[in-house]
Amino acid sequence: MGLELGILELSYLIASIAFIIGLKRLSHPEKARSGNILASVGMGLAIICTIVFHDSVGIENKNLWLIIGAIIVGLVAGWYIAIKAEMTDMPQLVSFYNGMGGICAALISLIELPHYMHTNSFTGDMNTGFMLAVLLGLIIGSVSFSGSIVAWGKLDGRIGDIRSQTMSVVNLGILLALLVSIFFIMQMDGVQGFEDISMYIYILFGASIIYGILFVLPIGGADMPVVISLLNSFTGLAAAMGGFLYDNLAMLTGGILVGSAGTILTILMCEAMNRSLLNVIIGAFGGGGSSVKGQDGDKVVKEITLTDAGILLSYSSKVYIVPGYGLAVAQAQQVCKDLTKLLEDKGVEVKFAIHPVAGRMPGHMNVLLAEADVSYDKLVEMEDANPEMASTDVIIVVGANDVVNPAAYDDPGSPIYGMPVIQALDAQNVIVIKRSMSFGYAGIDNDLFYHDKTRMLFGDAKDVLNSLSAEVKMN
Repeated sequence: MGLELGILELSYLIASIAFIIGLKRLSHPEKARSGNILASVGMGLAIICTIVFHDSVGIENKNLWLIIGAIIVGLVAGWYIAIKAEMTDMPQLVSFYNGMGGICAALISLIELPHYMHTNSFTGDMNTGFMLAVLLGLIIGSVSFSGSIVAWGKLDGRIGDIRSQTMSVVNLGILLALLVSIFFIMQMDGVQGFEDISMYIYILFGASIIYGILFVLPIGGADMPVVISLLNSFTGLAAAMGGFLYDNLAMLTGGILVGSAGTILTILMCEAMNRSLLNVIIGAFGGGGSSVKGQDGDKVVKEITLTDAGILLSYSSKVYIVPGYGLAVAQAQQVCKDLTKLLEDKGVEVKFAIHPVAGRMPGHMNVLLAEADVSYDKLVEMEDANPEMASTDVIIVVGANDVVNPAAYDDPGSPIYGMPVIQALDAQNVIVIKRSMSFGYAGIDNDLFYHDKTRMLFGDAKDVLNSLSAEVKMN
């Protein structure tokens, strides 16, 4: 028994190390795949050793085959969903998976509390640390679950934004009630009985689910990258609470890493948008903003023919491409890479300017271009790309909108004023590829499209880039 326990604890230590190294490798695109695999192997090792050596910690599990069956079903379902999901659906997939992690953490708390009560006869001598971990895991996990499902619905276009001043007040009231409930339940006299406290626990669970829904509903689509990373940090914290409950090193380490990484990413996303987290949660600028400049007279767009665009690109020295969500919708990443190769064969320097919140989740454009095997050294972050705009002959905006909107720095009346953007107008020429003149996620017009430097190429990004490649070949 001692040897088995030692092997089990060693597996948790190895898994924790694998998580840490794996996360470290995720910091560089070339090492990210191996880091992800390493962390997965560590988790797999912890799960297998827990199943094999669970007797060593005094657990007699009569449902072992049900657990193994559930794991197999989960593996098959997860694999199938992952291979079927389109790249445009990655943000939704991430939100859905994150929600599943949150509800697992919440269910752990719901299950372990009655187990704790029965094991200790619940005579009034409660372990304060245990109860706090249970309640925090329940609340955070439930909020993460329901909030992530709402985020999935909003990203998938199934749920719209619902905003009102009343909702903000209601949300604040529910949040305060949840925090007060923690202290109330922990102060209860245990001898009141299992049923009384169980009732409060399930009420707390329901209130947390409701708060998660109402918390995400008012937040606009433009803020979804921040919301996804924030909810991801919630799931990590809830998992860490489970690690405390089980005194499980692997679970604790994994939860802390996910929670801290999600929190850091949330802060970075807010900085990229030049907004505070509170402003994101309460302000919600996604959809329906007004702009002072947006009300000035008639605006005329100027189009460019594919032939002229092909000639302009072929005789340029430096070209920057700004990818956006439209590139993902059109599944045009491979065609975009092919155009890059054609231009480079003509001696043109081609790079990609990546905005931190382009797309609908953090790193969306990086993942999209990596799928097409675009060299990592061609992906230039916004703060490094902007100084090069003045020496850029042509910048091609493919399906991006808000992240190149000059209103962010020249229109104080715009809802996105102050948000760092890619300064496309500093380039000599701007070509914008869009399906239509529809607004982006922020719901405001973009003066870039009407500027004298800008020429529009309307159509599906994949079709336009294919035709553009054909023109480049001919020049």
